[in-house]
Amino acid sequence: MATYRIRVRSRVREELVEFTGEVRRVLAESGAREGVCHLYVRHTTAGLTINENADPDVPRDMLHALRTLLPQHGMGFRHGEENSDAHIKTSLTGTSVTVPFAEGELLLGRWQGIFLCEFDGGREREVIMTIMGEKGKGEKG
Repeated sequence: MATYRIRVRSRVREELVEFTGEVRRVLAESGAREGVCHLYVRHTTAGLTINENADPDVPRDMLHALRTLLPQHGMGFRHGEENSDAHIKTSLTGTSVTVPFAEGELLLGRWQGIFLCEFDGGREREVIMTIMGEKGKGEKG
């Protein structure tokens, strides 16, 4: 098992930032061939999700739906930092995803990508990537 840190930068308050390429790069550098890759963001106003990465309207639609469900203002939130909506959106999306891999490749679907769900940006976030698997020929990684 090995743990890595990936930095993901958002530019605006709410944004889905795809970082699948960075996950693939770290996995390749690890030398692991078979296993699972667990990603976790340790922030209370940012989450992780796997969703379509081929059409940029999908992340936009997802953010639109979340904003409609939970607008930043006008819901009578008591938390004084003006980001209660961000905390709730993070609880809805979750803070971790797990992706299996084989032959050193993530086993994502054809149109799937890994996204940081930023709800209180723009800022830099840290994603913890834990690789549990074998490097090849029974060697644990």
